[in-house]
Amino acid sequence: MMNKIKRIIVNIMVTTGSALMLLAFFAVIIGSKTVYVHTFFEILGANIVIHCGYIFVKKFESTYAVLEFFLDFSYLVVVLVVFALIFDWFSSIPVWYLVIMAIVIYAFGFFINIVRMKKDADELNELLQKHKNKNTNTVT
Repeated sequence: MMNKIKRIIVNIMVTTGSALMLLAFFAVIIGSKTVYVHTFFEILGANIVIHCGYIFVKKFESTYAVLEFFLDFSYLVVVLVVFALIFDWFSSIPVWYLVIMAIVIYAFGFFINIVRMKKDADELNELLQKHKNKNTNTVT
């Protein structure tokens, strides 16, 4: 349980950091000299809602990977749009950039999950191989 909470906190921090870096990149492109401190906390809040919501979204498993992707990404975009409306992000960030940020961050998280699953599969295969070797040695 503690590992799960730790993983959620790490994921929130990573996505918040990624969003802040993309926001800073956008600010440099448009020549903005400031990013307000309250924006950092707004982005952190959005990421907390996103990650906590993903816990519930994951309960709706489907045999169709495309449907799961659509559900995950739709939830992400809805949360970002709601936060953008609440905190008036659209006055300084265009909608298209918010969608691009969502795509980039979602793709980054997806890639990290693939790497994590491969690592977990490799560890399981290694344990199974050790177990198989142990059983083979005791039989002969």
